[in-house]
Amino acid sequence: MDTITPLSHILIVDDEQVHRQMVSDILSTHNHVVLAASSGQEALDMIGKHPIDTVLLDKNMPGMDGYETCRRIRHELKQEMLPIIMVTGDGGPTHLAGSLDIGATDFIQKPFHPVELRSRVGAAVKIKKTTDQLDNTESILFALARMVEAKDGCTGDHCSRLSYLSKMLGAQLGLNEQQQNALSRGGVLHDIGKMGIPDHILMKNGPLSDEEWVTMKTHTTIGAHLCAGLKSMQLTYPIILHHHERWDGGGYPHGLVGEEIPLLARVFQTVDIYDALANERPYKKALHRDEVIRIMEEEVSKGWRDPEISHLFLKIVRETPELLNAPKSDAPTQGEEIFNRLTIHQQASNDI
Repeated sequence: MDTITPLSHILIVDDEQVHRQMVSDILSTHNHVVLAASSGQEALDMIGKHPIDTVLLDKNMPGMDGYETCRRIRHELKQEMLPIIMVTGDGGPTHLAGSLDIGATDFIQKPFHPVELRSRVGAAVKIKKTTDQLDNTESILFALARMVEAKDGCTGDHCSRLSYLSKMLGAQLGLNEQQQNALSRGGVLHDIGKMGIPDHILMKNGPLSDEEWVTMKTHTTIGAHLCAGLKSMQLTYPIILHHHERWDGGGYPHGLVGEEIPLLARVFQTVDIYDALANERPYKKALHRDEVIRIMEEEVSKGWRDPEISHLFLKIVRETPELLNAPKSDAPTQGEEIFNRLTIHQQASNDI
């Protein structure tokens, strides 16, 4: 049986109809659906309505030029991973650098050979398809993590709070954007390994036996194993694996001591402890802020937590508590959408 290759969607943005038609003729015979826009604003409208795999964007257009259109695709439409090839008659390294600086992923100079255009577009489409596959894999992991959270007796707000709080604390510590994003992912994925824990242990109403506790502790290594193969999870992996380590070496799974514990894991566990104390759980009521501070300070004095990170976080709790409140958002993440669909499907099955 022949494999059907899915068509890719290419958007040509150029104010000259002759050039739009020429590029369309070159690409339309190579497994592409070619769309065209005559202005930057029309391109923005089309990207908002259609799934686009690559944009061929003319730099010199009246009104909104290619640079401004590219900026708005990246920042207003939040299309950070969409390949954008800047097309221009201007040559030289200055124009190349300018295109890349404002967010273009490639650059092609007029006049170009049809083979060069097809090759560059083909390479861009491959990158987009790979990125889409990665997004799908991550979304499934996030949905599974939400399901574990629901099974574990927590509300969906727990992961959302941890994502926000850990990223906020990372910013206060001066961590870079990649580290902050890893902390945000860790907020959702830190306990994904609990999907490998038997329900009679995970949902037990009462204290665990020594043998059950040994099994429960394996959720960190199970979760880390699930995410280890994803390049995008390289910074999140240590959070999943080490968020139950302790500053004095009394934690698990490896009994790391002090700064042997990865920095992001130490940042994350600080907000994880705070959230567990400050919010209601099925087995406990929310504690008053003063009591939360007292317990966290006590754990620092016992040598359980990173003192520097803990002191900074508790300073935020005391002096700028407004930073602890995540902004409201009605838009679900991809993982939440998958989880919601699975939940609806399960409820429908139960009703049959």
